[in-house]
Amino acid sequence: MKTFDALSVNGSNGRVKNALLWLACFILLWEASAAFLDVVMNDPFAAKKLPYFHSVIASFPEYGVNLLRQAAITLSRAAFGFLFGATFGITLALFMSMSGLLERMLLPYLLASQMIPILGLAPIVFSLVKDIDVSRVVISAYITFFPVSVSFLSGLHSVGEEERALMRSLSASGWDSYRLLFIPFALPYLFNGLKIAAPMAVTAAVFVDTLSTRDGIGSVIILTLYGGGTVGQFWPAVLIASILGIGSFVLVSALEYKLIPWRRTGEDAS
Repeated sequence: MKTFDALSVNGSNGRVKNALLWLACFILLWEASAAFLDVVMNDPFAAKKLPYFHSVIASFPEYGVNLLRQAAITLSRAAFGFLFGATFGITLALFMSMSGLLERMLLPYLLASQMIPILGLAPIVFSLVKDIDVSRVVISAYITFFPVSVSFLSGLHSVGEEERALMRSLSASGWDSYRLLFIPFALPYLFNGLKIAAPMAVTAAVFVDTLSTRDGIGSVIILTLYGGGTVGQFWPAVLIASILGIGSFVLVSALEYKLIPWRRTGEDAS
């Protein structure tokens, strides 16, 4: 137990150090790019094109409360859509794994559904439901279900024949086989899909925000971009939207770390 705890602490410290290093490099790159526009290129519009990172941070006391309120609206709708889409994707993958005929029937349609870009789908959904909140949830769910379903289905199909034979030798029922073998085996695949889908769901919700100027962090971005709002909010809003996407990935990764101890042990040991 002590060895496992030490591995967990070391693994957590390593991830924190990597994250801080990445953040420091990101800030330095941002500052250097802004300085290049301002000092080297002597661009008179440098402050609007790419302001210094520290100046963006300095604007948060003035705009932060409103931006965080708008970000919370977007994030909550994206979260609902993500949960609905993930639930649908997981359920669909389970049914398809149980029936080869169902998989052959549905998989081509699932692939075809992803050929519709959200740039065209979102306005259609918004015009049909006449509600920006429902549109955010629907589009986020639409973006989520496919990578989750395909990843989970791939994991369910990856169970080896030896493991399947072992369950048959134990006279395990179909439910017991899924509960004890298939689902645990496929969890890493599922979380790979969830980690892909989570930032995409946030991005989808931000995009749908731009269809309405009512609320949401995306509406702040589009308003300031076209002169309908306070210009100083643009880059802080973009930064917050980016943090929402990154944060969703980190949250799912943390959940994976807690729920899949056998994978965590291997990562920490390495």
